[in-house]
Amino acid sequence: MTNSQNPRQKIPKKVTAQYLENSALYYLSRFATSSENLRRVMMRKVVKSARHHDADPDEGKVLVDAMIERFLRSGLLDDGGYARARAASLHQRGNSTRIIRGKLKQKGLDTEAIEFALAALRDDDENPERTAAIRFARRRRLGPFATRKPEDGQREKHLAAMARAGFSYDLARRIIDTEDEDDLQLI
Repeated sequence: MTNSQNPRQKIPKKVTAQYLENSALYYLSRFATSSENLRRVMMRKVVKSARHHDADPDEGKVLVDAMIERFLRSGLLDDGGYARARAASLHQRGNSTRIIRGKLKQKGLDTEAIEFALAALRDDDENPERTAAIRFARRRRLGPFATRKPEDGQREKHLAAMARAGFSYDLARRIIDTEDEDDLQLI
């Protein structure tokens, strides 16, 4: 369907350095992000515009790369800071280290930034994996946090949920098999 057939479809603007910078600044005002994720977002705009205006997307790529470099130098983008903040947020929600690592990788962060973020979690918490597992079990009402008396097969379902969330079998078993939730209090 062409644009003339669907009047509600927006015509993409022609890519200029100013347009890309304004779009990127607007995006950054709404979302915290990594430099690679911002690059992906901006490149989608470039490709869409290039397709519509019969332009070369490589020209837009050069503009995006230069803008990202400028933002990194000026401090508007900080991959290390973003990785630490995102890892802390995911940890607070009860995500395992494995899940946190995967989500940070999806955002285009390099291994070094991810490892620094995970090390920062270990600095703040003696055993971040255990803390996250307890938060996850509490949020999902698993094991000692269940609202109903466990039925046959319930233990295995709870262990499976913990495994899918990226926690080791040993840790999941220790949490699920704890009788009293007071034994799992977080410091």
